[in-house]
Amino acid sequence: MNPFLPLRFGTVGAPQTTPKPGTPAAIEYSRLLGLDHLELAWVQSVSVGEKTCAEIKAAAEKFGVTLSVHAPYFINLNSQTADLMAKSDARLLKAARMGYLAGARNIVFHPGSYHGQPPEQVYERVKDKLLELTGILRAEGVDVILRVETMGKTAMFGTLDETLQLARDVPGVLPCIDWAHLHARRGDGTFNSYAEFAAALAQVRAALGEAGLKSLHCHLSGIEYTAKGERKHVPLNQADLHYRELLQAFADFGVEGSVGVEAPEPFHVADCLTLQATFRQIVDGGKTARDPQMDDPA
Repeated sequence: MNPFLPLRFGTVGAPQTTPKPGTPAAIEYSRLLGLDHLELAWVQSVSVGEKTCAEIKAAAEKFGVTLSVHAPYFINLNSQTADLMAKSDARLLKAARMGYLAGARNIVFHPGSYHGQPPEQVYERVKDKLLELTGILRAEGVDVILRVETMGKTAMFGTLDETLQLARDVPGVLPCIDWAHLHARRGDGTFNSYAEFAAALAQVRAALGEAGLKSLHCHLSGIEYTAKGERKHVPLNQADLHYRELLQAFADFGVEGSVGVEAPEPFHVADCLTLQATFRQIVDGGKTARDPQMDDPA
């Protein structure tokens, strides 16, 4: 890890310029790029075996790159039939089990849809399901954190409030804060200022304590959106996200952890390096906008 940066930056999925196939090669190449993290994009299915997981873990340890897993997209903890729920459970459990063998601690997943139901009702169902699944993993000795991602569409379960409350209610669960999703979910260009970013970090600290800021795992990218929320990820230079203000808030609040960058090709690596370099510049400059301990935003 870069000894000067409290946040580890990396791509979600192998950097598109990786010269050889395979996750161990992507880990080695991430290190050559100066990146400290890699999120394994198992977003379609988890098709690795134990041997491959051992190779991934060995490469990560050798090159000093930390790992997380993005579990398959086809997970919905509010599935509407028993068959669909069983398949959803199996996908998340397999991602957690194999991610653990590969040396990943954080398992990111999309929690699901409201399906037109009251958010409070869906919350209880998701909470009960996560209590069940974390219990299974704990009994198996699978020591991972299930990271509930904040979602970018209003039809999807996953507001910041919901993910933080789950972290309080379910041991072994924490949020994966996707900052672009939170911006897009508003659909009106808000959640895009230093004050709003700082307010969100203060909310994390209020809910999870200082430890919540010292173990943050998040996603960051440019995003395009409509009034209904997220449309697609876009390069930083095509997006309206004020990422410098967000990175300044990270520095001011002493945030530590990892950042997965989901920029589309061919900007995948470039945007990740841009975010890392911008954060390094802020940290090396030693400048903060204010003391967040003294003046929490409303």
